[in-house]
Order: sequence, then C-alpha cells, then structure tokens
Amino acid sequence: MPSPGSAQESAPASRRSKITPERAQELYNAVLDLLRESGYDSLTMEGVASRTRCGKSTLYRQWGSKPELVVAALHGTRQTLFSDIDTGSLSGDLHEVAHAVDAASGQDTALMHALSHAALQNPDLLCALRSTLITPAIAAIDAMVERAVRRGELDPDNPATDYVAAQVLGIMRARPLLEGRYADDGFLTRFIECAVLPALGLPSLPPAGPSGKRELMNVGRRRSG
Repeated sequence: MPSPGSAQESAPASRRSKITPERAQELYNAVLDLLRESGYDSLTMEGVASRTRCGKSTLYRQWGSKPELVVAALHGTRQTLFSDIDTGSLSGDLHEVAHAVDAASGQDTALMHALSHAALQNPDLLCALRSTLITPAIAAIDAMVERAVRRGELDPDNPATDYVAAQVLGIMRARPLLEGRYADDGFLTRFIECAVLPALGLPSLPPAGPSGKRELMNVGRRRSG
C-alpha cells in the first residue's frame, strides 16, 4: 500500500498533469506577449488567466507564483536566434546577425528589456533569462569568431576577438536606454562596419551615406551636450 506521504505527493502531480503540453505552450506564449506589452511589474496571474481563459487557481496550482511561471515560459519557448547563421565570412555572419536582430526586435529584444531589471532582483529569473536568450546568442557569435580564426580571417592574438558578442549584444541593450529606439538593421549594420570590424582588423563597407555616421555618433553628441 502506498504510504500517506506518497499519496500526498502524487495528488499535486496528478493535478499538474491536467495541462497538456500544447496548452502549456499557449500559456507560455501569452505570458511572454504580456511581458513585451507591459513589462514584468505589470504582469499578473489574473492578467494571464484573463488572456488565456484559464482559471487563476490552475495557474497557481501548476506554477505556484509569477516568477516561476515566467521562468517556465522562458524555458518552454527557448529559441536560438543566431545558431543557423554561417555565411562563410565573419563580416557576412555579423551582417546576418543585424538582420536577425531587426526581425526579432518586437520579440526577443523587447522581452530582454522587459525582464532585465526584474531579473537583477530574482536569481532564478536571471538564470532563466541568461540561459534562454543571452547565453545562446553569445555562444552563436563566439562560434562565428572561432570559425573566422580557423579560416585565417582573424588574427587569433587580436584581443578584440573576445569582445565581439559583448559589443553586439551591448549595443542592442544600450540604444533603447539612450535613444528610446531598438537597434534596428540599419543602425546595427553601421555599428558593425564602423566599430566591430575595424577593431578586428577587417575591411568594412562605408556607412550608407553621411547620415549613417551621423546616426551612429549622435548618442555621444547628445551626451556631451
């Protein structure tokens, strides 16, 4: 016969099993949509329940709290934004990164900004944000750099090779804070051509007209002014 303890342990497990994987995915997508729309502080279990027509008690029974639900949603919808990029040159790869970031600016970029502050207050949330969005992006860009070194494109002793991911991901985070706009394809392309590639000793295409350099430099001008 099962012990009283095992019976108590099996009851929550049986209740949790009522949500199918397909239904869980719908809930995860709704959670991330609400985060992008209103941010972490405005996200509530009531709002998720209303958006998904799911009982609030079901959400609490399944996940226990808002942070646990957000962590589960991040893990349940994990995507690798740059992993398929391989053009045969680092310059080509980084330009494709710019295109991919632009295409995902309303998704992953908005989500990262919605969660960044809250994640600093919640270790589990920070771990989930890093493992689902940040670490895969860093790994993909580092792999591009490593391929370029193997091809003989880059000098392996160039210290700038260690900072390519930090430059690209850092400017994605910085531009909305400084200018109130996401780092779109045009801005990232100019940043790569004017800052990243020269530091690596690689040739770069000139910015698209004089306005390209002006847009890249306007943050510094505003701050100095």
